[in-house]
Amino acid sequence: MPPFLSVVVICHNMRRELPRTLESLSAACQAGIDRDDYEVVLVDNGSRHAPDRDDFTALDLNLTVLASDVVSASPVAAINQGLRRARGDVIGVWIDGARMASPGLLANARSALRVSDRAFVGARGRYLGFDFQSSSTRRGYCPAIEDQLLARSGWRKDGYRLFEVSVFDESSGPTWFDPITESNSLFMSRSLWQELGGYDPQFAGPGGGLVNLDTWTRACELPGTLPIVLLGEATFHQVHDGIMTSSRRQRQMFAELNREYRAIRGRDYAYPVKPLCLWGRFTSRPPSHELSTGLMSRAAWRRRFGRWRSRASRFVHGL
Repeated sequence: MPPFLSVVVICHNMRRELPRTLESLSAACQAGIDRDDYEVVLVDNGSRHAPDRDDFTALDLNLTVLASDVVSASPVAAINQGLRRARGDVIGVWIDGARMASPGLLANARSALRVSDRAFVGARGRYLGFDFQSSSTRRGYCPAIEDQLLARSGWRKDGYRLFEVSVFDESSGPTWFDPITESNSLFMSRSLWQELGGYDPQFAGPGGGLVNLDTWTRACELPGTLPIVLLGEATFHQVHDGIMTSSRRQRQMFAELNREYRAIRGRDYAYPVKPLCLWGRFTSRPPSHELSTGLMSRAAWRRRFGRWRSRASRFVHGL
């Protein structure tokens, strides 16, 4: 019998985004997994309007809603509280409750973990819209446009349509076969979470700083672990007032966050070097620039991506 799965979701002031995230995680949207096979543990980190379980009774979802015992600018305490509360033999963490899930994410993550009791699984992250949101928001992309984009996408009938209205985020691209620095849907066994010690509470800054990248790196550094990244599945970031995605001074902010990382770890942040295992399949062929950049120059890749983005932008402006 497959192990029971828990998904810990963290939210803070996400009244607009959270309902879609939870709907995408519901049994009505997730394929290959039954309602009774998993639970969602939602931990609210001090929202002005705290979510109530009754707000989501229409969803086909085993949902528990908790208030964080320690309200902080960092989500770390809320995450670790959710890990302690979770009942699953396998536990996934959604550090950002504004991220929707593709339809096969939960089932494929659970299946991939059967490869090894030392395995951990992540899905790549994508931005809704047609550019990094730190850039698109400066050119007018906003929640109202995104709402229209999602309404037109048909994602409720087929969640894989979200791939048609999104791009890889900075930590996940430019192709399906590149290394990643983090995952906003990180799964591992309960015992491996315990060995890892959850998320490190030393990361106390806004948004947890580089704690999500640190957690992926520490998991890679545990002896004998196997990092697995899913093919054809992803999380999709809805635009909101996030720390990094909405920043107009992103490079400067990363440097500031790296100073915190250096103070904690004694070194600058660096990509983990452990080889990845890829798992899964594509439901439809991705655009060619997401499959390979190796057969063309960087300039040619940028031109191809630019043409695709231009076509996508015209679709948005036609909403």
